[in-house]
Amino acid sequence: MARSLKKGPFVDDHLMKKVIKSKESKDNKPIKTWSRRSTITPDMLGLTFNVHNGRNFVPVYITENHIGYKLGEFAPTRTFKGHKGSVQKKIGK
Repeated sequence: MARSLKKGPFVDDHLMKKVIKSKESKDNKPIKTWSRRSTITPDMLGLTFNVHNGRNFVPVYITENHIGYKLGEFAPTRTFKGHKGSVQKKIGK
């Protein structure tokens, strides 16, 4: 279910403070965050976030196409290793 337009997008306060500080100082260092639930806003354009996926930090560079999505959508938490039943069937046999 979508968030009310009246409320606006959800962004953690501590993350927004880091974004404003980074924009003011024109700093290009990645912003390290555990806040996967925060929505990407136009203020974040051109910044790089290191988003935690449970094990390590995944760098995410924010472009115009990312606006409106959540930070966690770009840092997958599970690695797909293939289906167990279809183990390398040899072609031609």
